[in-house]
Amino acid sequence: MSNHIKEVYLDHSATTPVDLEVLEAMYPFFAQNFGNASSVHQIGRATRIEIDKSREQIAKLINAFPDEIYFVSGGTEADNIAIKGIVYANIAKGDHIITSAAEHDAVLNTCRALEKQGVEVSYLPVDEFGQVSPKEIRSHIKGTTILISIIHCNNEVGTINPIEDIGQIAKEADIYFHSDAVQSFGKIPIDVLTSNLSLMSISGHKIYGPKGIGALYMRSGTKIDSLIHGGHQEKSLRPGTENNPCIVGLSKAATLMYERMENDYQKVGGLRDYFQGKLLNQFNNVKINGHPSNRLYNNLNVSFLGIDSETMLLKLDRFGIAASNGSACNSGSISPSHVLRAMGLSDAEMQSAIRFSLGRQNTKEEIDYVLDSLKQILS
Repeated sequence: MSNHIKEVYLDHSATTPVDLEVLEAMYPFFAQNFGNASSVHQIGRATRIEIDKSREQIAKLINAFPDEIYFVSGGTEADNIAIKGIVYANIAKGDHIITSAAEHDAVLNTCRALEKQGVEVSYLPVDEFGQVSPKEIRSHIKGTTILISIIHCNNEVGTINPIEDIGQIAKEADIYFHSDAVQSFGKIPIDVLTSNLSLMSISGHKIYGPKGIGALYMRSGTKIDSLIHGGHQEKSLRPGTENNPCIVGLSKAATLMYERMENDYQKVGGLRDYFQGKLLNQFNNVKINGHPSNRLYNNLNVSFLGIDSETMLLKLDRFGIAASNGSACNSGSISPSHVLRAMGLSDAEMQSAIRFSLGRQNTKEEIDYVLDSLKQILS
């Protein structure tokens, strides 16, 4: 066994290290350009200019207008504002939401909270790969439907949903369409116009940016209520003094992701395929979860049949290998993944599932070390 590798991080879907170029871009906004962007003086105005530049940059990447980008604390807040905000503002028109059984908890728990307030929610099934059928969505639309919320790429198995088709259905039915794009943003191109998205959630810490920052894209003319009340920041949709360093960091991280998109796809995707091929060749009782091809290039969700995933994670950790058994928001929870359950996996397949999510700094040497460690653990 190669002992010189102490730490191998394969949990990039949970969070990513901040890119040094991002850190560099953020640094001046802590102590030098520290002004409050709402202040009228020169120091405040200088910060406002940078925030506006960041808004323009993110808008450009997704084919939106700058005033359609709202800075928030992350994906969870963006999901909450999008779903609750639409329901509260449009309740006179209807009280029915369509979502899927394989959404992130930030969407599912928001919907469950709304159900307690009398809102009707349809949780649609997914196929064995975790994909939602546009036909299924169409069949659930009724006169009271005001919102469809479907994740772009599943956070556990990486499966990509057909958001263009879903967006077309929403457009024809004149229903708002929201997508949680936290995992996909920066990894695959997103055009909010061709996807007919009304709202979309993104997060900084999944794209080598800082934690505690995200953005909500909201199409102009969308009727929405604010969840928190205060000043005029973010057009009063998300009041509170802007997080200058992190906004600049999010914009820089997003720009770098788009610049490196093709390269990451080739390099990280190639490494994931190498890892998957070796796993299938070298081990018995291994099953890959998620869509075989229509899946994020860095995601590898594997069931090691007959092995408990919690035990496996602890053993991997002793070898310095970081992975997870599902969503980072559920780590510590011993109930099986709701995503894998929705995909129809057996109890044995669910209880033995590990998510490896690769990133830019991973190497073939690290993957070989992981394979070597797995041999020792499984023997």
